[in-house]
Amino acid sequence: MPGIPAGLLGFLFVVFLVFYFFSSAIKILKEYERGVVFRLGRIIPVKGPGLVIIIPIIDKLVRVSLRTVTMDVPPQDIITRDNITVKVNAVIYFRPIDPIKAITEVEDFYYATSQIAQTSLRSILGQSQLDDLLAKRDELNAELQKVIDFQTEPWGVKVSAVEVKNVDLPQEMLRAIARQAEAERERRAKVIHAEGEFQASQKLADAAKIIATESGALQLRFLQTLTEIATEKNSTIIFPVPIDLIKPFMDKYTAKG
Repeated sequence: MPGIPAGLLGFLFVVFLVFYFFSSAIKILKEYERGVVFRLGRIIPVKGPGLVIIIPIIDKLVRVSLRTVTMDVPPQDIITRDNITVKVNAVIYFRPIDPIKAITEVEDFYYATSQIAQTSLRSILGQSQLDDLLAKRDELNAELQKVIDFQTEPWGVKVSAVEVKNVDLPQEMLRAIARQAEAERERRAKVIHAEGEFQASQKLADAAKIIATESGALQLRFLQTLTEIATEKNSTIIFPVPIDLIKPFMDKYTAKG
């Protein structure tokens, strides 16, 4: 090249090689990262975290994050055991615990875990009835976590939790559930009213027994009724006088005679 000495070109070339060597050889892995190194195609012990030095061209480093991944499972059309079609989505929490297996045992453990979660969601929830799907959410979540974790274990992936998020029901099923809930509320109201009537009748029967055995109680009840009537703004009050009310006075008069 005219104007540039050959010695300077050689120097610049050497500087470039040195810069390329150090930029390719020196890697810094964060605390949550591990490096899976292939040396001439063979696995060597996992590197990191911190400063890692590899041999350019000979070594290839693949970073693996050990942090928990939160992945949404797309909505799945599920037919329950009682032949009701619902749309269910979920969220799955997982993380790689063995970086070497996560890289060598499966091509893409993120995609593979997502696919396993979708198929397991349809399989497990399809074996349940709609009432269980709505009421026993915790038990189904635990079963999903167990099944998915068992299938991802050979890949070095640990599934820590699976949560069913939404269960979308058809409109006709929503109306049927609303009618059922309304009927249940009416049934409870009638039961409560019947129990109240029964308790009131028991109390009235107990009161009648007391009044029947105690003559003074009947007189007090009669006087109380007169007091309640007197509060009304009536010009004329006609009331019967029971013999039991004046019988004590008659007995006293007869005894004196």
